[in-house]
Amino acid sequence: MTLESFLHMGGYAFYVWTSYGITTAVLLWNLFAPIVQRKQLLRQLALKQKRAQR
Repeated sequence: MTLESFLHMGGYAFYVWTSYGITTAVLLWNLFAPIVQRKQLLRQLALKQKRAQR
């Protein structure tokens, strides 16, 4: 088995590699989205706290 035949995936390479790509993108989104949302929430809470102190 050569690298080329492995990457070709028996003629199904487009579907296989597309599936891997989509899966990787979803996993990365699930990793980074909560981090970004947490930063936004903390920023909003800090602004509300500053307004309340005035």
